[in-house]
Amino acid sequence: MIAIEITQFGGPEVLRPVERPSPEPGLNQVLVEVLAAGVNRPDLMQRQGKYPPPPGAPDIPGLEIAGTIAACGPVLEGETSRWAPGDLVCALVTGGGYAERVVVPSPQCLPVPAGVDPAVAAAIPETYFTVWTNVFQRGKLSTGESILVHGGTSGIGTTAIQLARAFGATVYATAGSAEKCAACETLGARAINYKTTDFVEAIAELTSGRGVNMILDIIGGDYLERNLKALAMDGRLIQIGLQGGAKTGIDLRTLMQRRLTLTGSTLRPRSVAEKAAIARDLEQHVWPLLSSGTVAPVIDRMLPLENAAEAHRLLESGEVVGKIVLTVGS
Repeated sequence: MIAIEITQFGGPEVLRPVERPSPEPGLNQVLVEVLAAGVNRPDLMQRQGKYPPPPGAPDIPGLEIAGTIAACGPVLEGETSRWAPGDLVCALVTGGGYAERVVVPSPQCLPVPAGVDPAVAAAIPETYFTVWTNVFQRGKLSTGESILVHGGTSGIGTTAIQLARAFGATVYATAGSAEKCAACETLGARAINYKTTDFVEAIAELTSGRGVNMILDIIGGDYLERNLKALAMDGRLIQIGLQGGAKTGIDLRTLMQRRLTLTGSTLRPRSVAEKAAIARDLEQHVWPLLSSGTVAPVIDRMLPLENAAEAHRLLESGEVVGKIVLTVGS
């Protein structure tokens, strides 16, 4: 099969198409013929040598795919598999998505939502799993609350804006240009241009000084203390990215006086059982919204698998709104 290999750590040019042996599904696994694969920032970090795959994961990048099941591995005695060859699925994977075929743990597969193009469905798993587990399972965002989403036009941001709106929250988002702010507004958020406006002051003005109930942050670094200032009493800061750095100072008095919660998580190292639980929750609560068109992945563009290096260059440029998807074959 053709796969995209990281020949050495470095820039996008280190991504090269190569021939690899086709993998074989093991216990409670399926082999998927990949139709498309989503491109995410963790892929960029893996290429740079900053985010190694967990033990046992393929060295091929790619954390989400959509495709057709080609074969099913064995199941434990007395159990049956939900899947059969020919089923159309999308799935979260620990690696290996940039390839013509990939092995996936069966419980991490989900049916492609009704009415959604399979290539578009490849852009669902990574961001929807991440947003659902952090904003709704950990953060417990509820109807009538407010949330600030940093990086509103990222894959995570466009997903978080739509899901928060769909479940009855008021959404604010930061973005770095007038065009990106307009994209956030189209999705249902009140946008703040962080290059021209202090988001802490903007949130204070927009909420009459109360602050927001939750912040979803992909930046980290010196955003931490500013985020705490923008939270309402009993607010929750959900940290899921470190684009601005992993270390910073904090005034614990703010945390204590306003009864704030600071939490965060990573998705890739979590167990199959944990990811399966998220998948089943998504299928119950979010898949109907995808099928109805209430929420949808925002696709900036689709490129052939062989153009993975160009996809990485584009994502690193900061000009992408939503997701880039790599398509496989015709």
